[in-house]
Amino acid sequence: MNGRQQQQIEFLKTQVAVLKEFQRGRILLNDDQRRRLARQGKTLGYRLLSEVSCLFTPDTILRWHRELVARKFDFSDWRTCQPGRPRIRDEIVELTIQL
Repeated sequence: MNGRQQQQIEFLKTQVAVLKEFQRGRILLNDDQRRRLARQGKTLGYRLLSEVSCLFTPDTILRWHRELVARKFDFSDWRTCQPGRPRIRDEIVELTIQL
């Protein structure tokens, strides 16, 4: 990492620290904001997150990522449909009876 990137990172850390002082209490994020932080946090890894993250702990950000992955593979969209074989159309039933 060169000197300019290090200066940018230090500026961002300072900026976040100022925002953290300005914001008192809990910070409420919507799902999209959590999703973006989780994806970026996962790419950084725990060690770098602990150095960079000021608003949220690395454990929290990585937990958001685990929940995001778990939600992706929970197959909840399968549970909304009817179990078993699809119904036979009424026209086919009537034609079968006529035969």
